[in-house]
Amino acid sequence: MEETLKRILEEYKKNEGNVISVMQEIQDAFGYIPEDAINWFSKKLDIPASRFFGVATFYAQFHLKPRGRNIITACCGTACHVKGSDRLINGLRKELNLPEGEDNTEDMEFAVEKVACVGACSIAPVVIVNKKVYGKMTAENLMREIKTLKGKRNEG
Repeated sequence: MEETLKRILEEYKKNEGNVISVMQEIQDAFGYIPEDAINWFSKKLDIPASRFFGVATFYAQFHLKPRGRNIITACCGTACHVKGSDRLINGLRKELNLPEGEDNTEDMEFAVEKVACVGACSIAPVVIVNKKVYGKMTAENLMREIKTLKGKRNEG
């Protein structure tokens, strides 16, 4: 971990980075922002750890906990809600055996996230699977996508 953090620190100094750019780099490297990484940068840059945590909790793009390998983001904005996003999410959670209050499957293969709005209301309901946007999503198509991802896992 320390080698990766040192590389990020070098980039920060070379490019006159900021707290957000450092956190983006950390998250790109680890898939989330480990508390140890925040404390390490806090000491190296003489910036209070609370500033890093404040940024991390303000912006939805940052995650302080590990996330599943396949990230499924469901829009829950008004248009998506009206078009059935709750049914999609409930079906997805059931298919993945995801307990209430959990975002990640036990094997860390899948993470399910809900967001307020992705800004694609005209194609509601919207689900994003590993950064690929699917509009007018149906339960059947979502389950097909999940089965495809599960199949890829079993092939590898």
